[in-house]
Amino acid sequence: MNLKKYVVMASAVALLGGCQGNKSASNGSGDFTIMGKLQNATAGQIYLFELGEQQFVARDTADIAQDGTFKFEGKVKEPTFYRVGLDQQNGLMLVLDKSTIKVEADASDLNGTAKIEGSQDSELFQQLNKLVTDSRQKEAELSQQFNQAMSEGKTEEAEGYRNEYLAIQKNLKNFLAQHPGSVVSAFGTLNLINPMTDFTFADSMSTLYAEKLPDSKYTTLLNSRLESLRSTAVGSVAPDFSLATPEGGSIALSSLRGKYVLIDFWASWCGPCRKENPNVVKMYNRYKDKGFEIFGVSLDQSREKWLKAIADDKLTWPHVSDLKGWESAAAQLYQVDAIPQTILLDKEGKIIAKGLRGAELEAKLASLLP
Repeated sequence: MNLKKYVVMASAVALLGGCQGNKSASNGSGDFTIMGKLQNATAGQIYLFELGEQQFVARDTADIAQDGTFKFEGKVKEPTFYRVGLDQQNGLMLVLDKSTIKVEADASDLNGTAKIEGSQDSELFQQLNKLVTDSRQKEAELSQQFNQAMSEGKTEEAEGYRNEYLAIQKNLKNFLAQHPGSVVSAFGTLNLINPMTDFTFADSMSTLYAEKLPDSKYTTLLNSRLESLRSTAVGSVAPDFSLATPEGGSIALSSLRGKYVLIDFWASWCGPCRKENPNVVKMYNRYKDKGFEIFGVSLDQSREKWLKAIADDKLTWPHVSDLKGWESAAAQLYQVDAIPQTILLDKEGKIIAKGLRGAELEAKLASLLP
């Protein structure tokens, strides 16, 4: 199992580099005020950025007085995420609504030293941010330990690491589920939960947000993301498709019913795909006589390169492609935006897992086909 975290909290530092100038904090009807005081501050300015869908947008600047105080005033249509910052690395995320927020912090580390009053959502975001930050190092350690244990055949030990990792994920989900009436929860689900692999939780939270936060843009964005995934969620019958084979005929996915089928989206030009192929070949040879099949779907555009990669990597399972690259009909159908990507089906064609690779795929097949 690859315990890599797929979705990470939107980073103020990363997004700030794409700021666009729009120096106005008035974008709605709800008045907000930020009253700030910085310890160890030097004369200068502090900046206010609004978090858009893809980047932070510059909204306002304020002077820092000699005593370290500053003030922002503006309007918002709904509770919205903003960043107050001295530079690209040193900033603090706040949720602004119709309220007055008081912030005290040391100028050397706004995020790490901030004390916030007057905004429950802002305080909640700080708790979520700390939970995520504290989890990252432990998750990385568990991922390494899990993969090492699997490579050494220590399946029981690996299962222990997997359970520890799942417990961390459960803590995050519990936090989000405890605050369904806060935009922080909706924002967290949108940015921290991978709907490809955890659709059921994301969908259940979306239902709660629709009830408690019906007008929030984060509710709308989450529902929009999930809508396109509902037909290919774990538990759904895999949508059927048929594409051309290397021999010139065609094969339908549904023709493989009766076996466990791994839909493997890949391409000859995809380095990680090619690197993974020897592992997939090994697993195919081990389980093909036990009711396991692979359905290779290539995102190639060159027929010659596609066929050469199949031959060079000794990929002896069924292959299909419409040679349309990222515009592949199958990739569009399954919302594939990165490869390698795998989807595992049971004998009835129902999706039972997504994103399995390497040791994770091996462990799953071992449990299904002992």
